[in-house]
Amino acid sequence: MPMNLIHRRICSSAKWAHRIEERLTPWLARFGLGDDVLEIGPGFGATTKVLLDVVPKLTVLEIDPASTELLRAKFGNRAEVVEGSGAEMPFEDGRFSAVTCFTMLHHVPTARLQDAIFAEAARVLRPGGTYCGFDAQLNFRFRLKHIGDTMNVLDAVTLPARLEKAGFEQVEVDVRPKELVAFSAVKPPRS
Repeated sequence: MPMNLIHRRICSSAKWAHRIEERLTPWLARFGLGDDVLEIGPGFGATTKVLLDVVPKLTVLEIDPASTELLRAKFGNRAEVVEGSGAEMPFEDGRFSAVTCFTMLHHVPTARLQDAIFAEAARVLRPGGTYCGFDAQLNFRFRLKHIGDTMNVLDAVTLPARLEKAGFEQVEVDVRPKELVAFSAVKPPRS
């Protein structure tokens, strides 16, 4: 989805990558992500770099062709990089042990498309697999960074019901007002 020049510079900076690493590394320690992980919408790859240090096999799915090429150049020998939409994933049912997405859902233009991403995450997860991520919450600075960008902030109040409707259980949502919303959910095991 479109990003303005300032936003692109921030998200591709070493400072942003360091901030992501500091925040993401301890947060990921809470989850057993398993042996085959999918990351949706990695953009410039700050989160991908962190994931590569903690999971044995990583696939990244990126909708933007320029970002896809950048990711292939940076991580193509360590991760499978696939160009495509999180709302229509080109993967078989039940392939992944975990699905992640970080700071990207607000770039999805509608709640309907966000819900399609949630449903696709459930489809490609193995039974018992985890879907987790976090995204920014609205504040003045965040709004300024997104002038001219797509900005559809997740509603933390409705998020649990939306994830349950997509087929998840054990939904947890943690909100830091005006900062971020973190979530995790599990695909039900086979009965």
